[in-house]
Amino acid sequence: MINTKIVSSLEKIFPDEEPVAKPECTNLSGLKKETVSFQIAYYGNVNSKEYVHLEIDSDIKGWIRVRTVELVPSALPCNAVYDDNYLRTTPGMFPDLLRDLKNNQVPVIAHQWRALWIDITIPEDADPGNYKMSFIMQEDSVGEILDTKTTKIKVIDAMLPEQRLIHTEWFHADCLADYYHLRPWSDEYWSMLENFIQEYGSRGMNAILTPVLTPPLDTAVGGERTTIQLAVIEKNGDGYNFDFSRLKTWIDICYRYGIRYFEVAHLFTQWGATSAPKVMAWEDGKPVKIFGWETKSDSLEYSSFLKQFLTALTEQFRKWGIVDQVYFHTSDEPSEEHLEAYQAARQEIDPYIKGFKTLDALSDYSFYERGLVEKPVPGTNHIEPFLKAEVPGLWTYYCTAQSTEVSNRFMSMPSARNRILGVQLYKFGIEGFLQWGFNFYNSQYSLEHINPYAVTDAGSAFPSGDAFLVYPGEEKKPEESLRLMNLFHAMQDIRAMELLESMIGKDEVIKEMEKDLSEEITFKRYPTSDVWLLGFRERINDRIETCVRRAQ
Repeated sequence: MINTKIVSSLEKIFPDEEPVAKPECTNLSGLKKETVSFQIAYYGNVNSKEYVHLEIDSDIKGWIRVRTVELVPSALPCNAVYDDNYLRTTPGMFPDLLRDLKNNQVPVIAHQWRALWIDITIPEDADPGNYKMSFIMQEDSVGEILDTKTTKIKVIDAMLPEQRLIHTEWFHADCLADYYHLRPWSDEYWSMLENFIQEYGSRGMNAILTPVLTPPLDTAVGGERTTIQLAVIEKNGDGYNFDFSRLKTWIDICYRYGIRYFEVAHLFTQWGATSAPKVMAWEDGKPVKIFGWETKSDSLEYSSFLKQFLTALTEQFRKWGIVDQVYFHTSDEPSEEHLEAYQAARQEIDPYIKGFKTLDALSDYSFYERGLVEKPVPGTNHIEPFLKAEVPGLWTYYCTAQSTEVSNRFMSMPSARNRILGVQLYKFGIEGFLQWGFNFYNSQYSLEHINPYAVTDAGSAFPSGDAFLVYPGEEKKPEESLRLMNLFHAMQDIRAMELLESMIGKDEVIKEMEKDLSEEITFKRYPTSDVWLLGFRERINDRIETCVRRAQ
């Protein structure tokens, strides 16, 4: 009735393709405070959908979470230009959504391969040693045993250190309001928002796009997205009053879940800084739009507003003691043709944000060379000039454009191409990583809202997996993707390498990393094998364990 295989977390199990069992997954290892994952692939030799009961026999049963890997549709799995390191390039169903088991019932689909995703989260007070886990498939809770798979995990007597990398996946608060049909900043909305922020912080994102004003991102010229403005503004003639209490609530919630860095949403429109973002204010007792696409970025009215707004906002940040944790965005993804407009926008806001960092996704080195941005964020495929110049505290990003050579997280890519990012960020000492879509549930340019369970490619605009990492689940809680989990494993890899670095030095860690490789690792050249990546992480763990034993 059922055939099972143990496979790694880096496999993607397609229903029509038999996976290869990975014996290395029968002997896992992990550090305290780490989540270690693998999969059990299974094939249903049945005539119609049936359910089998899963029983876990282990002393560490309380550490284990089991989820099904669900298939989701992809109309656009890749861009027109792609390389050889893709799993599939034609539309179809892709394994991505992770969904908790209900009553330990495993759905068995007729003549299809499916998978269970297994997480083992090791507590910080765990005793070191080896632990056995048996996963038993039964007809029902007391019925015939159909199959059993057994694996072991070694807990190493060392703690995974706190994450140092600053990591942001842009959080789209308006998309959540739209999907759940909630009024922004209502009690129900705040409750839902906290669920998603908690998830966000738990998976290694410690910086968050903060909609002090509604972010002018991926919006058609002349169009607008749902107002999601934390600042309450009252207009009185040429003057303004500001209430930042909602912003303080946002910051307090974020702090609760380990988020320590705040990106003030962009003060000018995307791709050129030509206009003001949408700004709402109370005037004569009514909410009105006072600025938007029709407002040129150099208008006197917007200039006057920015002076008052930024003066008041920065004063609050200083009062709250978070100056070093705040980043200001000017305009997203400007190119060389926008340099003059971008420069003018920076000159407009510079007098009012002194002492604060500026951050923008841009890949043209001339913007940094001219001192227009303190923290340039080049794409991973354009990072070489910035590395060569030894830009201090360098960030990087990827999105839909990074579709060849470099790592990325599209559903059509192998999971190893997602997780290798951690190795790259560590080697080059990258301070921050940015991606634009934690939960973007709109079509391109936000022309319409989408159901991400049915449309995974922003209306055939971006390869599936580019626009979001989580799905908006029932009870107003997020459902994770296997892409999110593998990205989280990449963040854990960095932390493990940093722990080993504290014991043997970074040069030795890199030497271990590149041992037996034919070329040095770069952002464009790296091992594509999942076996290599899993093996490297085990070598890191082995060396940590050796160092710990020597120190005892």
